[in-house]
Amino acid sequence: MIIVDKALEKREKENNPIKVAMVGAGFMGKGIALQFQTAAKGMRLVAISNRTLDKATAAYEKSGIEAVTEVNSQGALDEAIKQEKAAVTTDPLLLCESKEIDIIIEVTGAVQFSAEVVLAAIRNKKHVVLMNAELDGTVGAMLKVYADQNDVIITNVDGDQPGVIMNLYRFVKGIGVEPVLCGNIKGLQDEYRNPTTQEGFAKKWGQKPSKVTSFADGSKISFEQAIVANATGMKVGKRGMYGPTVETGTPLEEAIKEYPDELLNIEEGAVDYIVGATPAPGVFVIGTHDHPQQQHYLNLYKLGEGPYYCFYTPYHLCHFEVPNTVARAVLFDDATIAPLGAPVVEVVTIAKKDLKAGEEIDGIGHYMTYGVCENADIADAENLLPLGVAEGCVLKRDIKKDAALTYDDVEVPEGRLIDQLRKEQKEHFGVLQEV
Repeated sequence: MIIVDKALEKREKENNPIKVAMVGAGFMGKGIALQFQTAAKGMRLVAISNRTLDKATAAYEKSGIEAVTEVNSQGALDEAIKQEKAAVTTDPLLLCESKEIDIIIEVTGAVQFSAEVVLAAIRNKKHVVLMNAELDGTVGAMLKVYADQNDVIITNVDGDQPGVIMNLYRFVKGIGVEPVLCGNIKGLQDEYRNPTTQEGFAKKWGQKPSKVTSFADGSKISFEQAIVANATGMKVGKRGMYGPTVETGTPLEEAIKEYPDELLNIEEGAVDYIVGATPAPGVFVIGTHDHPQQQHYLNLYKLGEGPYYCFYTPYHLCHFEVPNTVARAVLFDDATIAPLGAPVVEVVTIAKKDLKAGEEIDGIGHYMTYGVCENADIADAENLLPLGVAEGCVLKRDIKKDAALTYDDVEVPEGRLIDQLRKEQKEHFGVLQEV
């Protein structure tokens, strides 16, 4: 925020706003539109694309913009932006190809569809902000390669847990403390939740039951921590992470004592989570310092005697912080969080119930599967099926509840970009990440 806010104020005074477009106008997309209209300086949300046009229009209207222009061609979109009209369309490629747009925010949560949009944006020299952990955790490394080749930034967001963790990680490293674990605080973890069990909660908050389920069953936190691992070079201590559950309200400084010593001594560092600790839903970084005098100062500043020191951010404010990511990318070529190189951690597919041969696997946060983190070298050696490609695959054989699925267990649909990107990612990097 420091530096960024002043740079945006300058753009505002010069009447030279960053021109932002968004793909997706669901629950989070509406919040982003509201933030741009009510609080963001030096930037303007010029266009929204959504599969159903009325939701794109509603996102603008709920943000306070009543005059919305529907566009169906490149010329119409570009002209609307030049005239400072809020544009809506069902065709996301118009946004990707427009020379009047600086950056695309992808906020659908889809994988196959989003891969097509993001790749098109990158090839048209657009910076990309992903509010899509599923895509990032599946092919983020390869998309970063394409972004580098086209001299643009691809990044996940400030406000969502991975971005907030990465901000804290950079701060901790910057003061000379060595991070050993990047963590996330959850209030619930139940791998067997499904859209039926989560329907009431989803209705209360105006969200999709499948999206809420992906948080409850652990798939979402697995993608989030995989993103952090791939941006830091950290690993997981075991398949699924440790994720200790503590009594609700347990102070974080006490809760982290539930981690085994071996997790905090992984050479590359580790990613993990805790259920029930406070402050929730915050994030944290555990670090060490080996200088005796600095240890003395850290103790003086109430971080304890060591050897481990806990730094945390007590909240993540999702859509409120998305504009910061936009500004960092466009003005400073700074990704909030992006892969270092090859994947270090993958999110692999686990059966949520007994599955039968011939069944087609449903989507993330649905009834058939959940995702867990696994180190990429192990996932590759065991040919494990990434959760991000599992939807639409057809089972060749019966699979027992809680078993990990492999590529050998399924028929993969033909012609999908997500599978092509996975193939390119493996060919480009191999498996092991050199840190």
